[in-house]
Amino acid sequence: MNPIAIAKDIYFIGVFDPDIRTFDIIMKAANGSSYNAYLIKTSQGVIVVDTVKKEFQEAFFANLEALCSYEEIRYVIVHHIEPDHSGALPELITRAPQAKVLIAPQASMMLGALTHKEHMVFETVWTNKTLRLGEKTLTFLSTPYLHWPETLSTYVSEDKLLFSGDVFGAHYCDPRLFDDKVGDFSYAYAYYYDHIMRPFKRYVASALALYDRFEIACIAPLHGPILRHNPRHYIDQYRAWSAPLHAPHKTLTIFYLTSYKNTYEMAQAIMRGSEQTEGLITRIYDLAALEEANMLALLDQSDGFLIGTPTINGDAPKPVWDLLSCLMFLGKEGKCAGTFGSYGWSGEAIEHVLARLKHLKLRVPPLEHPKVKLIPTKADLEMCEAYGKEFGEVVMGKMIEMTLED
Repeated sequence: MNPIAIAKDIYFIGVFDPDIRTFDIIMKAANGSSYNAYLIKTSQGVIVVDTVKKEFQEAFFANLEALCSYEEIRYVIVHHIEPDHSGALPELITRAPQAKVLIAPQASMMLGALTHKEHMVFETVWTNKTLRLGEKTLTFLSTPYLHWPETLSTYVSEDKLLFSGDVFGAHYCDPRLFDDKVGDFSYAYAYYYDHIMRPFKRYVASALALYDRFEIACIAPLHGPILRHNPRHYIDQYRAWSAPLHAPHKTLTIFYLTSYKNTYEMAQAIMRGSEQTEGLITRIYDLAALEEANMLALLDQSDGFLIGTPTINGDAPKPVWDLLSCLMFLGKEGKCAGTFGSYGWSGEAIEHVLARLKHLKLRVPPLEHPKVKLIPTKADLEMCEAYGKEFGEVVMGKMIEMTLED
């Protein structure tokens, strides 16, 4: 493809990857993706905005060479240093050694490790720092953890254009490029937010506060369509998705798996106990009947959750690990978690799940998490009920002294 003009003297020089179907292991890309890079021409030189995945760098360089010589390049802005956006950077600097690389301060320690170039001239930039080159004025904005610690955005005043980094992106491949030409990509846009940005909601909110200072006519992200038709609509979607939940009550969710209803009976007893806690709403779900999207939504809405599991072949069954895997897509700050279950032989599942919950930095109170051999007795169910009551109180804010081991 040839470069595509997106504003006055600003061009798309990225590449399309229609064949990729799995991105970063965890995401699906049903019709591929794109690695968006841009070029700004001015009377005083050229600014390259991000690069592409190394495997696609020759197409990137062909686009760049159609617009300028390497001697004209003054700056290279790296909004996000992940290899799908910095893969062509080492070769670009080899061809344009005079170019200064502009990165966030957090990226300075990562730059050498990713590029393996010892002599790269770089400068760090942050919120409100500006660059004036020829006819273009660029304002840099620090947007950390969207979705790596070193991410940036850049606003071009003359064109009211926001280079957003990974924010507002989508794994969606269409050479027509612009949102008003590619058709409905709302599924890919929401899917991308859910899997990339949702764990960092509070950082999204901080970035939106920065963007609100500017009049934005066009958003140029690092993946997917360029957003020029009502860009405020896409910003408002992020605002709605990232808004904190203001439920009138706190919520405890009990997930369970059961082979012979033993773990189910324990879950019911725990629920009876938790319902004695004023201001707490408890709900209960069978993991065997939940899909990933349901798990994500329920975990996101929960102030605390419990996982009831049997032990099968010395471990927790797959649906339990599927639920735990969902936590990588969520903000976990302040969430309480625990586990319980019935077992027939050795009962390792409880310890495995507890270890995982603690490793994920969830708030695991130092309670005796119920573990029952085979069919729970009346005394076992009373223990479960007491556990549910105390765990519910922890969700509501009761402080329990934590030991170093906990």
